[in-house]
Amino acid sequence: MSMGMWQYTGQERPSFAQEPGLNQESVWDYPRPPALEPSDEEVVVMSAGEVIARTKRSLRMLETASPPTYYIPEADVVWAQLTAVGQPSFCEWKGQATYFSLAGDGSKQPVAWIYAQPAEAYGLIDRHVSFYPGKVACFVDGERVQPQPGQFYGGWITARVVGPFKGESGTSGW
Repeated sequence: MSMGMWQYTGQERPSFAQEPGLNQESVWDYPRPPALEPSDEEVVVMSAGEVIARTKRSLRMLETASPPTYYIPEADVVWAQLTAVGQPSFCEWKGQATYFSLAGDGSKQPVAWIYAQPAEAYGLIDRHVSFYPGKVACFVDGERVQPQPGQFYGGWITARVVGPFKGESGTSGW
């Protein structure tokens, strides 16, 4: 993918971006292509009071205009709670994703995804799972995560990040 198609690449914060406060990050300072960083924050994912995943060794995917997406090592996921579902998708940066729904709920609605063989630049997320915070309860250090706007993206909004965030109406070129 050509960088020329993207209006923003993290090189300069646009005038409409919110100014980060103390202990905050602007998603407009994140790079494109995305960067990965390790996190020792406690990340917990739950549904119907049951823990689906818990870790203190996640990876944060940081991309211009999007809140971080947390990727959890597959060893820290309760796989009995999930079942493979749907068609795979392709990310221009990371490669092919496979999706999972909650086991036994019958909806077949994806709540998680994994890159089993990501593009070489993102090899660290191999066998790491991420979850849609709009479909399951996600927490970072005890804070309930808000979902990224729109139906497509899986970013995790916490008090740590400021936007505005990609996914809202009129943001497709971000």
